[in-house]
Amino acid sequence: MSASSISTENMSTSAVTAKESEEALRYYSATQWQLIWWRFRHHKAALFAGTVLVVMGLCGLFASFLSPYSAVNRDKNYLLGPPQMIQFWDQKGFSLRPFTHGVTTKRNPTTLRREAKVDPDVRRYIEFFAHGDSYRFLGLFKTDIHLFGVEEGYLHLFGTDDLGRDLFSRTLFGTGTSMSIGIIGVVIAFILALFIGGVAGYAGGWIDYTIQRFTEIIRVIPVIPLYMGLAAAFPKEWTTMQVYFAMTLILGLVGWPTLARRIRGQILSLRDEDYVVAARVAGAGAPRIIGRHLLPAFTSYIIVDLVISFPYMVLSETALSFIGLGLRPPAVSWGVLLQAAQSIRTIQHAPWLFIPAIFVVVAVLAFTVLGDGVRDAADPYSVSEG
Repeated sequence: MSASSISTENMSTSAVTAKESEEALRYYSATQWQLIWWRFRHHKAALFAGTVLVVMGLCGLFASFLSPYSAVNRDKNYLLGPPQMIQFWDQKGFSLRPFTHGVTTKRNPTTLRREAKVDPDVRRYIEFFAHGDSYRFLGLFKTDIHLFGVEEGYLHLFGTDDLGRDLFSRTLFGTGTSMSIGIIGVVIAFILALFIGGVAGYAGGWIDYTIQRFTEIIRVIPVIPLYMGLAAAFPKEWTTMQVYFAMTLILGLVGWPTLARRIRGQILSLRDEDYVVAARVAGAGAPRIIGRHLLPAFTSYIIVDLVISFPYMVLSETALSFIGLGLRPPAVSWGVLLQAAQSIRTIQHAPWLFIPAIFVVVAVLAFTVLGDGVRDAADPYSVSEG
């Protein structure tokens, strides 16, 4: 072997060794959040699920702009109409601008069902940044600009309900309501669980015993009768916003026991560790020890529990509104929208009313997959890949 080849091989080996040393230094000097992110970004399914949830959240947040109409706008000539198809060509030929045909619904005199009557001679061209119903963008300023619309008439991508309201627009508004209830409900439950579980786990003794008995009482309360009583207690004169906040508060108040027990268990297992004892001897108070020393030790597991709690909150709101115990019209949520699809006859004649259920399923599955990805990324024994 020539001297030049030996020299080249040694240089290659040195480069590999230097690269490995650099990666090792990068790994051992990384923070806990960096390690979690490095593991999480290799979980493709969880990344996709997180992207789906972000898109759904943005759709709900900017529903007024993304939807062509308000949640209460009615098309009186298109009651319980099927979804309209966007086209680029018809019997008149090809068009660079997307369009839909003119359509109305009329009741069949024989079957008494409403049937869509399409007028192929009428083209309704779709335009972007169209003018429509006025609204306050993010509550800041008033505008009437929508992402898309038609020059004349109506456009119903998901069809309409029995009052002629656009289901696509109402689904976007319902997405914002249901997602926000899930987020706010989880935040309320987390704050309660953090305080109650932290006090029980750190104090121990009779305080822990009393809190655990109280937690068990909350857990054994039957949910449906509880919501029935609370729904009946809502004053009829309450506004939609008041019912919304009451519903969110209730979901948060009954959703904390499971997370509180997990926080308590983690603190019980860590409160006698050397670094906690050292902090206690140094004069640190209980709030500082819990907040600065105990909670950071299992923050990743708390995040996993929070992510898993979201679908529970979303399903609770949807189910309760579906059976009439949660939000009620004129509020718009996934559960309220699905109230119109309760009967088999309705689904048979107007299956598009079941479209909001697809959003519920997608959101729950996305939260579940995201929770699995976060759980794997938070596992300290998993292999990190930078």
